[in-house]
Amino acid sequence: MYKTNKYFLVTSSLVSVVISLLVSTLTTNATFADDNTSKTDQVNITVPVSCTLDGTGMDSHTANIQNRNYETEIGSTTLTAYCNDVDGFSIYAIGYSNEEYGNTNMIGVNTEELIPTGTTLDGSVSNWAMKLETNNEATYPIALQNGYNAYKAVPSTYTLVAKRESSTDTGTSAIGSVLTSTYAISVSPSQVADTYVGKVRYTLVHPYDAAAPEISVSIADAEYLQEVNSCPADLPEEQVYTLKDKRDEQEYKVAKLKDGKCWMVENLNIAGSTALSSEDTDFESNYTLPTTNGWTVTDGKLVLPASATKNPDNNDLTDSSQFSTDDYAYVFNSGNKENCGAWVQDTPCYSYYSWDTATLGSGRNIGVHNADAPYSICPKNWRLPTSRDTDTFDTATAEESDFYKLATNYGMSMGEWSQTTDKFYNQAGPSTIPDFLLAGSYVWGAFYNADNGGVGHYWSATTYYSGFAYANTFSFDFVSVSSSGWSSRFSGSSVRCLLKD
Repeated sequence: MYKTNKYFLVTSSLVSVVISLLVSTLTTNATFADDNTSKTDQVNITVPVSCTLDGTGMDSHTANIQNRNYETEIGSTTLTAYCNDVDGFSIYAIGYSNEEYGNTNMIGVNTEELIPTGTTLDGSVSNWAMKLETNNEATYPIALQNGYNAYKAVPSTYTLVAKRESSTDTGTSAIGSVLTSTYAISVSPSQVADTYVGKVRYTLVHPYDAAAPEISVSIADAEYLQEVNSCPADLPEEQVYTLKDKRDEQEYKVAKLKDGKCWMVENLNIAGSTALSSEDTDFESNYTLPTTNGWTVTDGKLVLPASATKNPDNNDLTDSSQFSTDDYAYVFNSGNKENCGAWVQDTPCYSYYSWDTATLGSGRNIGVHNADAPYSICPKNWRLPTSRDTDTFDTATAEESDFYKLATNYGMSMGEWSQTTDKFYNQAGPSTIPDFLLAGSYVWGAFYNADNGGVGHYWSATTYYSGFAYANTFSFDFVSVSSSGWSSRFSGSSVRCLLKD
């Protein structure tokens, strides 16, 4: 949440009162002391900024539409903003839907269409809309923005809908600024009969900022992975949400896990030849994009190497030099997301990347131990987890890493290959919420570790020892787990992304 801390400062001074008493038989002449014996006491009173947003008529809007192709109102909500920030405030709104209400067939209102793709017969759409009203003659009026004084599609991203550029609404007699939001729906004749649930979140930001300050967006609020920028403390653990990747519209399950961080709970599956930009991928616009060892840059975008192909007679790659020193950057997209990571799994699952690809070439020139590549193949605002290797069972170094913190919250007791129980596999392996898969890896073009019970290999952002040959991995099997394993940078491993702090 964007905010500033501002204070009113009220200053008061003690006042000296001199009283002269006149007695009939005695006269007393009062003499003031020297000025340097006079003292003034100053009292400072701090009044902190206090802003709240309350609503009535929330969660009470329902409509049973019998006749198609007409607009009908489905309820109103009254919002009251109380704010004593002299620099005003803004109110933003976003429409969204998820399975929080238990409806298994909800259509995201942030698509601005209620009709699921492919079901419309006449090209028409059903829209969920809202309009806003405010009393400009009120003591504390607010101004409407973006044309919402008439019915308009519920916004799909955080949108400024009302503002006050200055505010002095303070004290116990505060009246507040009132905003009324009314919803309506226009239903197409082609709309599939069903129950649809949508929500609108209103957020107050102070002070008012015409530059549109960053709004906190969690995995519960967003449609796309790239929109998320916070993992709130009050977000339920292991509540699964489904978000899309703007780069290919592919859907991924995400959740806040027991380490308190928000993770993708599916392996990254972006395919070769996909074009990446700093607007949708984890690298900055000033990054010098690599143009050697398999990389190309087109129209200012970094293009992933083409996906490797698999020998139809086995699970190996058709070219044994793949994932070798001959190819820094490499992708193998299996095309398979079904029955992945199960016991005796012998089919590639999701996608496998060389470390050069996983770090978008940003780790290529790092030759020291335990250093993190700055960028990754993850979506914007997400990143590769870190890993810290140690040669001993002293885990002080390993404890700094993302993978260590995650694994210890799901049953791992030490940072190396020392666990002899199946705690991690049972708590975070296949078919759990974290759903780490025994997806194996590719080494010198051959599929490895997934045909005999399997091992899960996941790239970290972190280098392993001096030189340019290895990088740290997170690895586990049915009975063991390591938050700081290592693999050749030219092998192909899976990728999981977590939200940036």
